[in-house]
Amino acid sequence: MGSPKYIKDRGEDLQSVCNKETVRETGEAGRARSASVKKGKARALTAFPLLLGGLSLFLVISVTAAVMLGSVRIEPVTVWKIALSHMPGIGSLIERDWTRAQEQIIWNIRFPRVLLGLVVGAGLSAVGVTIQALIRNSLGDPYILGVSSGSSVAATLVLLFGGFSFLGAYALPVSAFIGSLVAMALVFTFAKVGGRISTTRLLLAGTAVASMMSAFTSFIVTMAPNAQGIRSVVYWLMGSLAGAKWEYLTAPALIVVSGILFLLFQHRSLNALLVGEGAAGTMGVNVPAFRTCLVIVTALITGTIVSVSGSIGFVGLMIPHIVRLVLGSDHRKVLPVSVLFGAVYVIWADVLARLALAPEELPIGIVTAICGGPFFIWLLRRSSYAFGGTSK
Repeated sequence: MGSPKYIKDRGEDLQSVCNKETVRETGEAGRARSASVKKGKARALTAFPLLLGGLSLFLVISVTAAVMLGSVRIEPVTVWKIALSHMPGIGSLIERDWTRAQEQIIWNIRFPRVLLGLVVGAGLSAVGVTIQALIRNSLGDPYILGVSSGSSVAATLVLLFGGFSFLGAYALPVSAFIGSLVAMALVFTFAKVGGRISTTRLLLAGTAVASMMSAFTSFIVTMAPNAQGIRSVVYWLMGSLAGAKWEYLTAPALIVVSGILFLLFQHRSLNALLVGEGAAGTMGVNVPAFRTCLVIVTALITGTIVSVSGSIGFVGLMIPHIVRLVLGSDHRKVLPVSVLFGAVYVIWADVLARLALAPEELPIGIVTAICGGPFFIWLLRRSSYAFGGTSK
């Protein structure tokens, strides 16, 4: 046996060697983890543009297929030849090998309808994402919060009694916007107690306002002067893209696209809202002003959409959930993907509405409800689901 000093020195040497090995192994593991995280971020940065590109391509394919399909089938080449022939500077270069009837069907009937579906789907999805971030609740939706019901009251007055007639051609969209803004203001006013707004009170206030607005709409319909007007309004309230025309498409498209672009530039502030108003304030967000701005923008988009398509439910509620399940809760990704996905979804929902019972046509709101209801039942049954796409 060695001396106590030798044993002590030897033990210190062994401990020193073990410590060095541990530090070396820990450092290697840390570097490996860091390298793995960097690779994951690199893959995410590469995958997201690919996802946007793939969805954009699928949107173009969906538009083409939706214009092709109908009682008269038309080849995709003919579809785009007719479309390009109406483009300034290009039309003279296109060989006109289609009939006048085909041009009438494609350009004046189907293309405006499909593009309106694109605008409606994109707008409702963007509004759904925004309202869910605004109230930090997965049930946020323009229909649940009564926004669309307010639009419907004003739009019904215009359709049946000529309300807001002094606005001329803009009577329907302007009145729908005013109605949605009034409904949203009522919801936030009723939900505020002691200067604070809770999610539970907001949802309850939204449900109450939506019920009251729906009752007002029903009362207005029962007072309509003729049965045909009642039938038209009831059909319109269930959602339809049948009235799409080029002259009615430009203004709604500009409003919805402008609203979406504004929301896309606010993705950091929307992310901040998810962690709470107090935390958002410390991050530099003027929460009261930002909330007011979001209310106005969402009311404007919703009112515009309701004025041209009626009430189409479940889009703003369902699409953000699907996107968050895949991408998480970062609005830099969730907003653009939801816009593209929502546009594709409404286009195909309208195709189904047109063809399911042809030559009769279903209101598109029925189709979206039939698809959206089972999805939410499935979502509720998932024990691992939580708002924002994270598991619990």
